[in-house]
Amino acid sequence: MQATTPSPLSAPTAWRAPLLVKASAACHLGAVAAICAEPAVWPWAAGFVALNHGVVSAVGLWPRSTWLGVNVRRLPAAAAARREFAMTLDDGPEPEVTPQVLDLLDAHGARATFFCIAQQAERHPALCREIVRRGHSVQNHSDRHSVAFAMSGPRGFRREIQQAQDRLAQVTGQLPRYFRAPAGLRNPFLDWVLHTLGLTLVSWTRRGFDTNTRSSAVVLERLARNLAAGDIVLLHDRHSAQAASGAPVVLEVLPALLRRFADAGLHSVPLPDGMRGGS
Repeated sequence: MQATTPSPLSAPTAWRAPLLVKASAACHLGAVAAICAEPAVWPWAAGFVALNHGVVSAVGLWPRSTWLGVNVRRLPAAAAARREFAMTLDDGPEPEVTPQVLDLLDAHGARATFFCIAQQAERHPALCREIVRRGHSVQNHSDRHSVAFAMSGPRGFRREIQQAQDRLAQVTGQLPRYFRAPAGLRNPFLDWVLHTLGLTLVSWTRRGFDTNTRSSAVVLERLARNLAAGDIVLLHDRHSAQAASGAPVVLEVLPALLRRFADAGLHSVPLPDGMRGGS
């Protein structure tokens, strides 16, 4: 199957470095200049650089931060006005769970976004195509979901993300437009790479920590508290924890959560639809 949209060769607009990235570059240049002017100040210069690295690292560990670049944390105001929210599911597809998730979404008339690991999608191409056939969206969650992803440099990011783009486009016939970092972790190089590939980083408004919480009631409460139009909700159709019943937590939480949203007059749409009318 061929992709219906070619891979972007260049970004449509010039990349604008985030303020923290500019400040970090200035810190490094300033430290070098200070040492060149007065070598004796090198301990102070090194200390400022170390402090800068600590701040940047801390921000990279904050998945919802916008200090390292564009990060969609909720749907735009136009989607909220339409009473929309986005249900997103990470790490799949998973043959034992994803088909049941699809049936639950169908039963509630909900459309979702699946942030798929590209190599996992390539292992189960028919299931990935079934996600699209049922009206859902498949987006980029990296090629391998490596634990070392956030420590990559520009070349590593580009290689990992572009390979995922190519695999997912080959499997589904659609080129992803949105990217979610593994575990939400990143570093200052990611924003530039995503920009050059024509991708937008997406995190979430609320998450249930369903990969490490076995209580479905606890996960549901985390996700359903103060529901609002424009929310981006995070669950996992792969790597979901096992509930006391033996079922994956996601399968117990999803029906009740979708009912809560429906009772609040909200409906789930795929990210490309929810982003209509927004920046």
